[in-house]
Amino acid sequence: MTTLSEPQRKQQADSDTRLRVVLMLEIQDGAQQRFLDVYEQLRHQVASVPGHVSDQLCQSINDPRQWLITSEWEDQDTFLEWVDSPAHREMVKPMHGCVSDNFRSLRYGILRETSAAGSTGTRAPLEVPPGLPRTEPAGHVGPPKAEPGPDGVVRHALTFTVKPGSEHEVARILSGYASPRAEVDEHTRLHRTSLFMHGNRVVRAVEVVGNLGDALRHVAMQPEVRAVEEAINPYLEEARQLGDPQAARAFFARAALPAKHQAIASSPTSARLHRHAVLYPVRPGEGQAVAELLADYDNLATADPTGPVAASTVFHRADVVVRLVDLRVPAEADPAAALGVAGDQEAAALGRLLDLGPQGDLRTATGLAAVLAARAMNPVTDRSSQDN
Repeated sequence: MTTLSEPQRKQQADSDTRLRVVLMLEIQDGAQQRFLDVYEQLRHQVASVPGHVSDQLCQSINDPRQWLITSEWEDQDTFLEWVDSPAHREMVKPMHGCVSDNFRSLRYGILRETSAAGSTGTRAPLEVPPGLPRTEPAGHVGPPKAEPGPDGVVRHALTFTVKPGSEHEVARILSGYASPRAEVDEHTRLHRTSLFMHGNRVVRAVEVVGNLGDALRHVAMQPEVRAVEEAINPYLEEARQLGDPQAARAFFARAALPAKHQAIASSPTSARLHRHAVLYPVRPGEGQAVAELLADYDNLATADPTGPVAASTVFHRADVVVRLVDLRVPAEADPAAALGVAGDQEAAALGRLLDLGPQGDLRTATGLAAVLAARAMNPVTDRSSQDN
């Protein structure tokens, strides 16, 4: 086996951005031939997608119902842009009738590769920044996997956009529903739900004690919630059909906004807290970097028992980054804390990752106030279990 020199290995590692996608499937009884026919059509369509390198279809030798599809892509950005597109969702519809609900989609960066021709070398593993939990990969199918925060509460968010001009009516509908019963079962209950809007983007943050998937299914089945969701359907930019299990699953997959970091002050406070949310104007491709900087700030901010930040959650997917923060003071009284800005150096680093415009200098009081006024999300509802 050929061994690369250290310079060759480093050059290969630095340039290797390939992504391996693994799709684990269980085929419904009697649907195997239909599945194979659908796959035969789809594989040629997928092969024409920019960034696609190769794919394989495998069947378990122990259980013929279990199948595996692996594919290789030039980089994760190319794959994610395609898999989140309406074209992809339309392309895979014929497969829905063949595959059972318990399937998983996993994504991995390629670090090492060995073949008869030799080794391609080693790429350093992607490090998880300090304080960021190791979560399920983007695109996990089924109920979201989420770790509880330091206080034992699981946090998750959904986001979607509505048609421009409908914002006022959508806010009216979303603020008028009756809260569902908080108790899901003996192990799970709804803790708090906060809903915000910025322009035509809606963000619903949910806090759960217990199993998040059970809580979301419980909420989705409540008549009062179903009525509200049906009422806003005509105003959505991208249509959805929550009555169709396959369509509902696709909606929740693309609307998911996972909690990538949670920070809670160790010292409880009896003072009234002010809940506040910011939607950051992230430059293309910089969502992860923005989330990391905000996580670093929140780790330090919540460690100070006298500081303004009592708790914070950073939600992130692709270039959508939302920070939900509980402040001991009104946001306007401390714009830096509301935005997650520590000092000039951190302000400059964050500013380079955001599209703030000419007035958005995070190093000045005027600039901080301007950014806060422009990017603060408008609260629509905020309901805790005590309200039910």
